[in-house]
Amino acid sequence: MITLTPEAASKVKELLAERQRDDLALRVFVQPGGCSGFSYGLAFDSQRNDDDQVIEQDGIRVVVDAMSARFLKGARIDYVESLSGSGFTIHNPNAVQTCGCGQSFRTRDEAGQPRSCDEAGAAV
Repeated sequence: MITLTPEAASKVKELLAERQRDDLALRVFVQPGGCSGFSYGLAFDSQRNDDDQVIEQDGIRVVVDAMSARFLKGARIDYVESLSGSGFTIHNPNAVQTCGCGQSFRTRDEAGQPRSCDEAGAAV
């Protein structure tokens, strides 16, 4: 379902090591908002819900709720460092339109609820 590039896995492991907690997983989610209608979120989470899908990759637990899973099928999470900044990016094959910020998208069947990208997202 969701995969992490080696760069993303390395960065997630680094961030988890800083927190020194074995109970945390990387939660990937989609929420209404952003310029294109939906926005991505990433956060560390110790909670699991009954409808969560849990993916183990490179020793990292990735957790996705059922609503978000339908938008993220086949997505790839990368971590990029460049002169203009660094951060996680999500390459989503389900997105037919994305915003310039890279954190907002829409699918062929669902437009979401567009609003300013400044109001959306969560950071790891």
